Amino acid sequence: MNRKRLSRQDSRDRTTQRLLAAAGKLIAKRGLSDTSLEDIAEEAGYTRGAFYSNFSSKGDLFIELLRRDQEATNAQLRALRDDSLPLDHIQQRIQEIYTQMYSTNESFMIWTEARMLAARDAKFRFNLDALLVEKRAEVAELIEYFYRRAGIASPLAPPTLAMGFNSLFEGVKLTMLSSPGDLTSKDAESVLRLFVESLMHLASKGVPAQWPTAMVCPAGEV
Repeated sequence: MNRKRLSRQDSRDRTTQRLLAAAGKLIAKRGLSDTSLEDIAEEAGYTRGAFYSNFSSKGDLFIELLRRDQEATNAQLRALRDDSLPLDHIQQRIQEIYTQMYSTNESFMIWTEARMLAARDAKFRFNLDALLVEKRAEVAELIEYFYRRAGIASPLAPPTLAMGFNSLFEGVKLTMLSSPGDLTSKDAESVLRLFVESLMHLASKGVPAQWPTAMVCPAGEV
């Protein structure tokens, strides 16, 4: 049987995807500075020329890798803003999505690499900030939608909760990877699940927009 010949655009798209997949694998393992564009091209099965036919630089490829990784998660989160879905189903899917993200070390490592690079490179930080703003906005919109469906206000502003959750997620994951003896993957996942469940429980039970006083430590106590 004759195989269908790829169009020029299809061929280009496939080359781009293979370069991005190779870059994600290598950058997660070695870091950006120790991964050359020749390494990426070779891993993908192409030449240096093929790399420059698709990307202007290694930094350009890195931003596109992050953007596509983020868009895949954003698409899943947007799909949950659906009035036909029961609140308990939305809660379950949120947990599943973040559990999936949590179990993927490659994705986490490229984002950690991006944050480290942004701390040293102002130009890269400018490009990364645009992605991070969008990333937080998607989470904030889902939180706002969930509480609106529940008919109560969120305990904190949705953007603040989104920032808190993203920071918690990254911190727990980094601790687990850098000090696996201190925090098992099972315990780390439990911490994140508890945070998600707490937010969703407040909404689903119609708890007023404030944290219970029992959760606030008196002054001087830890």
